[in-house]
Amino acid sequence: MSQDHTRQADLTRERLLDEAERLFAERGYDAVSLREITSAADAHLAAVNYHFGSKENLYLEVFRQRWMERARKIQAPLQELEKREHYTPEEVVRTLAKAFLSGPLSDEDRVRHSQLISREMGQQSKVFNLISQETMAPFMEMAIRMWQRCLPQETDPERLKLIVLSIFSQVLYFNFARPVVTLTTGREYDQEFVDQLVEHITQFALRGLNGDKGK
Repeated sequence: MSQDHTRQADLTRERLLDEAERLFAERGYDAVSLREITSAADAHLAAVNYHFGSKENLYLEVFRQRWMERARKIQAPLQELEKREHYTPEEVVRTLAKAFLSGPLSDEDRVRHSQLISREMGQQSKVFNLISQETMAPFMEMAIRMWQRCLPQETDPERLKLIVLSIFSQVLYFNFARPVVTLTTGREYDQEFVDQLVEHITQFALRGLNGDKGK
């Protein structure tokens, strides 16, 4: 296979992934046909079989190469923080909030990211098991480890998990429910408002943690 042919094949594969992701995010797996994907990608139907083998495999690769890659970028700042010998609860919350709210994703990527996972949480297909085991569960386990280092040793393990989930819930809501937040507050997500939200989440979480001590 010539270099030019290989390059063209690679470009076709990327177009298929791009258009498949867009359509799956907008309409869901069952509502999108391979013909629609190949038409949008300006590719032949046989190209899906050549590169992916099936529609299901194409769907899996959208998550492996698009969704999971974005998730790794979001998680990277917290992973770097964990490597430090010492860090505070405030640093953990602030780093997490910044990673989601002012992190590496463009507005388009963020919307696709949230649409894809929202649909998967509703149907919980083979893909949900994949991203749960390889991306979400390890990230939650890391967050729990970090809080174990920050909080009093006597903190109940089950309560610790609820604390971590509560903080994640705040961050995820303010990140993915942006239209609702904008409607309620009248504020667009410019850098000033994002910084304000990061500070709000951080202080709100810390006040909750302080009130939780001893319980």
